Amino acid sequence: MSNLDEFLKAAEHKAFDLKHRNTINFNIGKYDVSVQKGLTQFDDWDLARSRAAYLKTQAIDALDEHLMMFEQRFTAQGGKVIWAETKQEAWKAIEKIFQEKNARSVVKSKSMTTEEIHLNENLEEAGVEVVETDLGEYIVQLAGQKPYHIVTPAMHLSKKDVSNIFVEKLHTPPTDDAQELTGIARRLLREKYTNADIGITGGNFLVADVGGVAITENEGNARLCMTFPKTHIAIVGLEKVIPKLADLGLFWPLLATSGTGQRMTIYNSVVCGPKQPGEIDGPEEMYVILLDNGRTELLADPEKRQALNCIRCGACLNACPVYKNIGGHTYQTTYSGPIGSVITPHLEGMKQFKHLSYASSLCGACGSVCPVKIDIPNLLLLNRKESVESGLSPQTERWTFYFWKRAMLKRWRIDFWSAGFKNWGLKTFFAKFWGKRRTMPEVAPKSFKQMWKDLH
Repeated sequence: MSNLDEFLKAAEHKAFDLKHRNTINFNIGKYDVSVQKGLTQFDDWDLARSRAAYLKTQAIDALDEHLMMFEQRFTAQGGKVIWAETKQEAWKAIEKIFQEKNARSVVKSKSMTTEEIHLNENLEEAGVEVVETDLGEYIVQLAGQKPYHIVTPAMHLSKKDVSNIFVEKLHTPPTDDAQELTGIARRLLREKYTNADIGITGGNFLVADVGGVAITENEGNARLCMTFPKTHIAIVGLEKVIPKLADLGLFWPLLATSGTGQRMTIYNSVVCGPKQPGEIDGPEEMYVILLDNGRTELLADPEKRQALNCIRCGACLNACPVYKNIGGHTYQTTYSGPIGSVITPHLEGMKQFKHLSYASSLCGACGSVCPVKIDIPNLLLLNRKESVESGLSPQTERWTFYFWKRAMLKRWRIDFWSAGFKNWGLKTFFAKFWGKRRTMPEVAPKSFKQMWKDLH
């Protein structure tokens, strides 16, 4: 099946899965309450968003300068920067590092860019043991699934679901106590940190003026991934750059509040390279892989480049009525929800994923909650426009709109056909997809124009 066919099939299945809907609505509902409480820390939330949008836009407009500054400062402190234009280049660079170190085990903290380049699958095929150390990522890894949500990978699972996974995969006794489940994962993961050859993380921000990778988390697992292994690899999208260390004073609270409702996440780190002489903690070598994978093509489009402002907070997913009905896995992409529907066609191909830009009600909720004020509804419309102008719309769709346009340009063309013929046309050509879950409308025997003429 095509990506579109798979999407439609999965969407219909999930939309009528009441257990799934109850779980996701319960979990998102808790986040909504926390976020509203977290917003009270800002005297002027809209002003904070406007400031963040301005800073990110300035950073993206001068992306080359900031990235060069980051590389200069980072390498001056002993770090190594690798530029990867494609997913394949990123994987080859990582594979080379693993071969040089003869590495057979790796611990990973939560990272969407590693999902983007299918890192786990590639490492496992090469015979490397890969362990996700974020609790949510660890759970979905055990379940053989992909992350469901940008921030909360296991949002679709209840405590009972997690318990069942642990019983099956780890042979632990069943329990629905969240603390006990967390304790089980913690005990099993502890020894993995000390034995791992390489630690891999993502990066929430690249801080240009200090040459640092800023990482924010709630469990401390990213710090352990960076500290114990002798080699640390950070894989970061090149759009994550911000100009100054001082900017984190705005972006970290924005990210925390929009993502989970916290004032700040618990662990916040800025890593500027391997450990220096006299330091006892940290890796002996550190690499930063700057991933492009279509980002510079998006940068070259002035109308759509604001999509690169995204700080991956997940707020638009939590607000989206489509996401809450069909779930994250239905999108079959690394980035789901509204922002995923915007950027995936540019990262993975418009032809394969143009349908995601149509998977939206255009209600505007996503744009209203975005902490950096990305106009997501408009970007979805621009994607639709691009897909049509590129000739990617089906022939039947083009002919349908051609005849609709011709008919609407002249009133007599509409009135020429009887109401009975119009109703037959609706049932024949539209009932299969439009009328599948709806009662088809009935065309009135007389048009408004005809009734007005009879009355006067």
